[in-house]
Amino acid sequence: MSVATDTAAFLEELNGGAFASQIGHALSEVAAGVVDYGKAGKVVITLDFSQIGESSQVKIKHKLDYKVPTKRGTRSENTSLDTPMHVGTGGNITLFAEKHDQLFSREQAPITPRT
Repeated sequence: MSVATDTAAFLEELNGGAFASQIGHALSEVAAGVVDYGKAGKVVITLDFSQIGESSQVKIKHKLDYKVPTKRGTRSENTSLDTPMHVGTGGNITLFAEKHDQLFSREQAPITPRT
């Protein structure tokens, strides 16, 4: 069963929240340029996933590329960084591993407590 990743939380976790802030800045810059100059602008967000070893972690390369219309052309900027994340039950992507319940109760623990 697939569990949908919380998109807003996911974006806030990339690069400690800096990536979400960069997206917001790019959106505002492009929108302002489009309105000011009547030309099209573009924001491209690319997410590349690769597994880290044989773990249930992935390295997510997040890239932001945008073009802002200007009076005589366009101005562009891009940034790219990586963030390691955990893949939990059903593919849910989070910064921290899922918390699992204790396997044994205190009475079932294989080590007897000292008296």
